[in-house]
Amino acid sequence: MNDHAFPLRPARDIRASAATRQVPSPPKPVLIVLHQEHSTPGRVGRLLQARGHALDIRKPRFGDTLPETMRDHAGAVIFGGPMGANDSEDFIKTEIDWIGTCLKEDAPFLGICLGAQMLARHMGARVYTHDGGRAEVGYYPLSITDAGASHADSAGFVWPSTVYQWHRDGFDCPDGAECLATGGDFPTQAIRAASRVYGIQFHPEVTPAMMYRWSVRGYERTLMPGAQLGHTHVPGWFQHDPAIRLWLDAFLDHWLKQPADTATEPA
Repeated sequence: MNDHAFPLRPARDIRASAATRQVPSPPKPVLIVLHQEHSTPGRVGRLLQARGHALDIRKPRFGDTLPETMRDHAGAVIFGGPMGANDSEDFIKTEIDWIGTCLKEDAPFLGICLGAQMLARHMGARVYTHDGGRAEVGYYPLSITDAGASHADSAGFVWPSTVYQWHRDGFDCPDGAECLATGGDFPTQAIRAASRVYGIQFHPEVTPAMMYRWSVRGYERTLMPGAQLGHTHVPGWFQHDPAIRLWLDAFLDHWLKQPADTATEPA
């Protein structure tokens, strides 16, 4: 038997190692603002949850308050609804004023349909009903501006060529924002203000179940001038949604990405 002495390695201090190992903080929740009792954030909510974000759902229409700062949230999404950004209800004014919190803090904000119109109102732009009483309900072409194409290249997403709409109000691009996409009856379709504050007129959150529900409960909207009858919507989903899904996935990655100078800050 070999009796040579073998040097022993010092025991590793497991407690010290665990204490110095940095455990990443869980993602912050995303603030979700809805406007009807049974509204859901649809696919946008599911994709945010798939990225590890809890959904902090609030409905100011029914008495919920909004945070004084976005410090504890990864972003905020204001969704659509049957009401208008020009309506006089207190919760409409509250939400429009609150958007200034996101602009002031340069926090990620996404306004969808009504939410985009609220962003435009906050920034002093016109929100209007079409002079000819026309509506966009169904799938419509999306035209990308030079600014929108340049931004997509740098952000790493590809705009869809056709999107799902459900609105009869439109908005102008505010001073201080850039128009990223345009449409037909309602020219302003997507805007960006600050670095991660967006407003889009279309609805990337919809699922076939949501389309069925909207088409039944809002049947009269499908009969307005310019609108498409409800039975055409789900076939349009199968044709156009794959490109919308790819855009939304990449857009959310860009939207939620922390700037380089704050990505390593302690929670």
